[in-house]
Amino acid sequence: MDGPENPHTQERLIGDLRQVIENAEELLKNTDQYSSVLYQSARTRLLQALQAATEELARFEDAQLSRMIAATQAANLLHHDTSGEARLMRAFRLE
Repeated sequence: MDGPENPHTQERLIGDLRQVIENAEELLKNTDQYSSVLYQSARTRLLQALQAATEELARFEDAQLSRMIAATQAANLLHHDTSGEARLMRAFRLE
């Protein structure tokens, strides 16, 4: 995900995108009974945008997970953690 590198900002953006997707899904569900061409056209465009947003969210989450894995691996190398036990103990060690 290109853009802000602050993890908290990224998490907030991902959360906001999830909320928009949920709201759009709810809107689609609640407007299904309207059958005019205008409503159906708007619903079709919203559905396309919703699908694109859902795909983008999946890419954002995958990128975030990859960064977390890379950071964990870097920390393991830095601290010479050779086992899961060593990683766990380091996580609870007060420094």
